[in-house]
Amino acid sequence: MFLSVFDMFKVGVGPSSSHTIGPMVAAARFLDHLRAQPFSVAGLKASLHGSLAFTGVGHATDRATILGLAGFRADAYDADRAEAELARIKAEGTVAPHGLGPLTFDPDADLQFDYGPPLPGHANGMILKGCDAQGDVVTQVTYYSIGGGFVLTEDELARGRDTDDGAPVPFPFKSAAEMMDMAAESGLTVAQMKRRNELSRMPGADLDAGLARIWEVMSTCIDRGLAGDGELPGGLRVRRRARAIHEALLAEHGRNLTAPHVINDWISLYAMAVNEENAAGGQVVTAPTNGAAGVVPATIRYWLDHVPGATRERVPEFLLTAAAIGGLVKFNASISGAEAGCQAEVGSASAMAAAGLCGVLGGTPPQIENAAEIALEHHLGMTCDPVRGLVQVPCIERNGLGAIKAVSAASLSLRGDGQHFVPLDSAIETMRQTGADMSEKYKETALGGLAVNVPNC
Repeated sequence: MFLSVFDMFKVGVGPSSSHTIGPMVAAARFLDHLRAQPFSVAGLKASLHGSLAFTGVGHATDRATILGLAGFRADAYDADRAEAELARIKAEGTVAPHGLGPLTFDPDADLQFDYGPPLPGHANGMILKGCDAQGDVVTQVTYYSIGGGFVLTEDELARGRDTDDGAPVPFPFKSAAEMMDMAAESGLTVAQMKRRNELSRMPGADLDAGLARIWEVMSTCIDRGLAGDGELPGGLRVRRRARAIHEALLAEHGRNLTAPHVINDWISLYAMAVNEENAAGGQVVTAPTNGAAGVVPATIRYWLDHVPGATRERVPEFLLTAAAIGGLVKFNASISGAEAGCQAEVGSASAMAAAGLCGVLGGTPPQIENAAEIALEHHLGMTCDPVRGLVQVPCIERNGLGAIKAVSAASLSLRGDGQHFVPLDSAIETMRQTGADMSEKYKETALGGLAVNVPNC
């Protein structure tokens, strides 16, 4: 089983990997589909289904779909150019993707939110259509945004593409038990095995450059969040808090009477800074999703800024270890809030961060597995219930607490020898079963939980 570190960590744009990045990716794939056809089309239509419909406006799914059909990409997003192009599209009713010429597309008429039953393949479904000059559909493709920015067509999902092993890798572990067995046999760390798997697919220079960019974007996102101020978009009038908290913590720095638990405020602060940027539509890294984007970078920044002996040169080791755990969760369960609730997003992110931190603090593979299990176990059953469908309440604070749990899980695992009662594989399977049993109203639909029990206007 191979999921690249760059599958788990992707540069994108907020507020949601499944609802913003995924639709952009699907639109780009559809444009490529049109370019490959022997005929030309004159116009486009789109329909959003399931969770993409119910929380699409709050997650900017409509904007992402429009911009994706206009040729925009999440990994090279220009906010100013996007705003200008959105205004033009709405005024003129056309998109002009490269190589296809002007195509009719009126967002008000040609983009449909379908609030009926979800499509059969996944809770996040969308259908993109190409039309002739009379408006008749001549080609269409169904796409599923399955979490973390991953997108599959209906045919790919039916063929099991989401569980396709691909070409062989040196350490093809599909479970935590296999991962630990391979580590014991090879004498390698989790990060070293993951690195060798990556090197079987790409040159070392590309891997190192890619990992450096991932951390650069993560770190820059934290810094932007610490400097940002004002209200977040969407109508809830949620104020950014990271800057004020940061200033207060800096003012307290060096005081002899500062309580030890204040370190938790620092950890939360870094995560909240990222997720406030995400909520504002800024550039973030899926880790493994946008809704959980703050947990891993916050844990890394905590380690770098507050733990003696931490060095930036070992950040790649952290990311590779975290990606190995994230791949196991995605392969055997889910990282999609629309599929399994927030246990699949913040829970997965916390497990990844706990494993990464344990690894750079000298943890053995069994201790790393234990750290990930502790973090995931104590997110089991967590619902995805964003108020008004926005990735703000409770999502921003939830990332802070996920990072704190990750640090605590890593520390607790390092106090033992890796032997523990509940295997990580059992926690992952329990998360999968819990997600399958969970009511749809608690899966990113904003139809239950906090989304209906707090004032949202």
